[in-house]
Amino acid sequence: MAQKWVNGTVLHYAFLEGPEPQRHAARGAFQEWKDLGIGLEFREVDEPGEAEVRISFDQAGGSWSFLGRDVLSIGAQDATMNFGWDLTDAYGRTTALHEIGHTMGLPHEHQNPFAGIVWDEARVYEFFAGAPNHWSSETTHHNVLRKLGQDEVEGSTWDPDSVMQYSFPEGLIKEPARYQPGISPPGGLSAKDTEWARKFYPVLPDVLPTLEPFRSTPLTLDPGQQADFGIIPDASRKYQVATFGTADTTLVLFEEVDGELRFLAGDEDSGEDRNSSLTAKLFRGRRYVVRVRLAWAGQSGDTAIMCW
Repeated sequence: MAQKWVNGTVLHYAFLEGPEPQRHAARGAFQEWKDLGIGLEFREVDEPGEAEVRISFDQAGGSWSFLGRDVLSIGAQDATMNFGWDLTDAYGRTTALHEIGHTMGLPHEHQNPFAGIVWDEARVYEFFAGAPNHWSSETTHHNVLRKLGQDEVEGSTWDPDSVMQYSFPEGLIKEPARYQPGISPPGGLSAKDTEWARKFYPVLPDVLPTLEPFRSTPLTLDPGQQADFGIIPDASRKYQVATFGTADTTLVLFEEVDGELRFLAGDEDSGEDRNSSLTAKLFRGRRYVVRVRLAWAGQSGDTAIMCW
């Protein structure tokens, strides 16, 4: 959950290189996710330094993406996503949707701790060490065999049809018995993929409540839920925005620039004995939006937010 974006984030993506048919296919995959009716935005920009998501097409590098907000820790000119094969056929379309799903914060579905998969580990390592992956044992463990913690997944069910589920040939899975012949997801977004995306990134209202300076606003949220506020500064000065209570939260501040919200500052307090807090200079006459997402409910799930 920690790698997922606050809802309403505009993710800018840029191509580092690549032929136009490949770029066009990647654009279509971004649009397919967006057409589900979700609160995340995907916007192409020309300059890699202006993009959170930077896409390369190294045909020798496989297909991969960093997970969710982990892309923010990558160098401003380095790729955060790569496509190592053709995206213009049905398999390539599924690959593009899969890697964009990682950028949205979705992990591999076969690593779901509720799946109950028992692997023939020796055969798994042997299979992925061969073409076309040529993975080390460490990479195979990270991408296939490693079970996610229950706090890293949403819900308690396994979706073998998910776009985030790998296809596996016969002989790699011992249990459940019905998957001993292998797993072959149909490709594309499953019904549960659609349900998850709409639930976790719902469309946001056009009008947000205002966060008034020096006035604490109580929040009662469930894990994964989010609250959103507008800030209209009455003076140009430094402001602090912070949460209070026992809950762990992610706090992000955006500034509206030419009708688009751009990231200004962010903080999270997950696993730390403190509250999320950020400080930024805000200017009178400009519009800002602050979003707070609950990661862990603490003792009660109650928290509060305040700016001053």
